[in-house]
Amino acid sequence: MEDVRQLRPLGHSLGAEALDIDLSHPLDNETFAWIERAFAEHPVLVFRDQDLGAAELAAFGRRFGAPRKHTLVKYRHPEHEEVSWLTNVESDGKIDWYGVKRATCWHTDSTYEPELPLLAILHAKEVPSDKGGTMFADMRAAYDALPPEMKNRLTSLTGLHGRSSGPAGERLYGDDKGVTEKVYAELPRPAVLRHPLTGRQILFVNPMHVHGFAGMERDEAWELIEELARHATQERFVYYHSWRVGDVLMWDERATMHRGAGDYRPEERRIMLRTIVYPI
Repeated sequence: MEDVRQLRPLGHSLGAEALDIDLSHPLDNETFAWIERAFAEHPVLVFRDQDLGAAELAAFGRRFGAPRKHTLVKYRHPEHEEVSWLTNVESDGKIDWYGVKRATCWHTDSTYEPELPLLAILHAKEVPSDKGGTMFADMRAAYDALPPEMKNRLTSLTGLHGRSSGPAGERLYGDDKGVTEKVYAELPRPAVLRHPLTGRQILFVNPMHVHGFAGMERDEAWELIEELARHATQERFVYYHSWRVGDVLMWDERATMHRGAGDYRPEERRIMLRTIVYPI
C-alpha cells in the first residue's frame, strides 16, 4: 500500500513539517516507524495544530526513549517531572527574567551529563505576537563544509564539557546559572561524532558547554570554540522556527545546535512544554 504520509520542507538545510499526524492519540507502529525514519533524515521535525498535556507529551517522548527530569528544578512540571516549562512567566504572573534570557546562546542540551540525550521536544502553548522563534543549526552540514585541514585537526581533539561554562555560557549567565540538584564534573567528548543512525559525521562543539580542549591552553581553545560556532551558525546552516500555538517540534540533540532567538518583546508571554529524551 502506498504511504500517504507527507513531509513539507520548512528551511534550506533543516526543518520539515510532518503533515496530518495527531499526537494526542496513541500512534500505531506503522506511523511511529515513519516518524522515526523521517526524523533520522530531518533532525528538526514539526507537527502543527496539536494540543497536548504534559502526560501526553511525556508519552510521545517515551516512544523514543526515556524522558528525564530537567536539570533546572524550578521549571519542572509539578505533576510530570520529566516535563518542564520553558517560560518567561513566574507563578505569580510576573516576568521571569531568567526565563527570558534562558537558552538564548547557541548550545546542545546537557552535553555535560554522563549520557547524551537523543532528542528534545517543545510544545508551544503561548507565543509572542511577533518573533520569539527558536533557531537550529545543522551540525552535519557544518562539519561537511569545514576545510580539510580543520577536519583533520578536529579528529584528534577532545572537547571538555561543563554546565554553561563555555564562552557563550559565561557571557549569558555568569554566576547566575540556576539551581540544580547536583554539581557537574567536567566531561570529555570527541569534537567529531558519527550519527548512530545515518553514519553522518557531526561537529560536536557548542559554545555554551564546551569550555576547552584536552591539552590546549584556554585562550587558544576559546578562540577555536568561537570560530567553530561562527562557522556552524552561518545562515546557510540555520533554520529559524516561527512558533504557532499548537506546534510540537522535536530536534535531534546529536545533529543540531539551537538557541532561543531572544528577539521578542519580553513583556509578552512565551510558554512551552518541554521534555528531553535519553536512551533506555
